[in-house]
This record gives sequence, structure tokens and C-alpha cells, in this order.
Amino acid sequence: MQKLTNVTVCGAGEMGGQIAMAAALNGYTVALYDINVDQLSATSSRLESLTNRFVEKGRYEEQVVKEAFSNLTFYNDLSEACAQADLVIEAIVEDLGAKRELFRQVSSLVDAGTVLATNSSSIVSSKLADSVSNPSRLLNVHFFNPALIMPLVEVVQGPHTDTEHVETAIEFARSLGKTPVLIEKEIFGFIANRVLSAIFDEAIYLKEQGVASVEAIDTAVKQGLNHPMGPFELLDLTGIDVNYKIKKLEAEDTGDAKDGPSRTLSELYEAGHLGKKSGRGFYEYKKGGK
Repeated sequence: MQKLTNVTVCGAGEMGGQIAMAAALNGYTVALYDINVDQLSATSSRLESLTNRFVEKGRYEEQVVKEAFSNLTFYNDLSEACAQADLVIEAIVEDLGAKRELFRQVSSLVDAGTVLATNSSSIVSSKLADSVSNPSRLLNVHFFNPALIMPLVEVVQGPHTDTEHVETAIEFARSLGKTPVLIEKEIFGFIANRVLSAIFDEAIYLKEQGVASVEAIDTAVKQGLNHPMGPFELLDLTGIDVNYKIKKLEAEDTGDAKDGPSRTLSELYEAGHLGKKSGRGFYEYKKGGK
């Protein structure tokens, strides 16, 4: 099993920023890369605000957070960000072409033994394998949002992935205080998101069939299954656009149109009703709540 010291995270969005901070809080030297300088600046401010709240709530000591920021460096030059990397985690846009190009560049910049991971839950690493040299070191390491809080990490072994690198990824997740689960066979959506997608699909089906209202279905799931949020509340929170695009990718992956977005999801997406972030999805939102 490989010893990891230096971690590079590519993509400074919400996920990438929090993955990078999780590693920095646990003693890793972390390089956070993004092509957009403004994105790096915004993420730095967001992480500072978030960790300050954690300190106020007693989740972390102030000194631990201070040391984490000293472990974290922001880059908009990929070669500089990858110069010392033992592990590179990709967390950019869910676009196969963009990911393939990034891994092609990263592969040319890092050592042959550097572990390469994609955070994607919809694009399996075998679709990226021919973009890198030595694909035996490439795998999915899927964090859940928000990455600083959610404990689960899905580690997916592709048919090309060496067991040694899988074990390294599992131990890395454990070192962050996460709970890794090994997925031994590639499948679209892995475990948690496949189960969640089935719940979303059934909830939308019940609504479209006029069986019950959005509010009634959410209440039944929360009160009957003890879920913290109903499926429609969760769809609005994660984003109608995110879920619409995932269903599009699923249909492409399976080659079956019935796996694509539902009529309701498509109508909301096309109308620009993207959930909480746009002020309207399955519910309407005002500042401070529904």
C-alpha cells in the first residue's frame, strides 16, 4: 500500500474545495487547482467562513483549522499543482470530454506511481482509462456533498485498477475520518445514488399518476421511513439541473431512453425552475425557507 503525503485536488467548486480542506485538516499537504482564478478566490473565502463556523460550534479547534490552511495552497497552474502529487483527485464538471482531457494532462505531469482518482459518481474510471499512462492506478473515489460532513466515500475498482491502489484509496478515506465502502464492479451511480435515484423515480411516478401530492409524498417518506428529508425536498436542494443531467447520463450509459429524465423533471429544467437555488422547483422558496 502506497504512503500518501501530497494530495492534489483538481476543481475548486463546492466538492473540490471541501475535499481539499478535509485532507488539509487531517495533515496532508494539499494543492487545490482550478483554471479560474476567481473560483479559487471564492472557494478560499467560502472555506474560511465554513471552518470558522465549525470552530464556533466546537467541531474543530482554532489551531487545527489554522494548520489546515497552512497545509493548503491554491493554484491555477496545473503543472505546479501536480508537481509533488502522490494522489490526484479530479472534481471538475460532469463532462466526459473535459475529464478525459484533464486526466491526459495530469498523466503527463505526475510520476508513474501517482494514484489518480475521479470523484464522479456517473462517469466510471474505465471511460477515462485510455487517457492516462499506467491505468492500473486509476479509480473512482466518490465523496458525498458536503464532503466535510458526510462520512461515506465510495471506492470503485475498475477492471483496470490494481488492488494495491484500491487499498491505498480506502486507507486515505479512513485517514480523513470517513467510512469507505468498496464497490468491486463498475455500475452507473454506484450504491447510494442508485438507491436514491430509485426513490426519486418512484416519488415522481406517484406524483405524475396523481396518487398523492408532493407534500404528501414527502411527509410519508419522512414520517414512515424516518428519512430526514422527503425526495422532492432533496431534489430541490441538490438541484433539478443536477438530477436532470444525471438521468441524461444514465440513459446514455444504458442506451435505454426510459432511464432518462421524467416528464416532470424535464419540464422543471426547461422552465429554469432548478430548485432552492433558483427560488422554485417542486416547491417555491423565499429567503429563509419555503
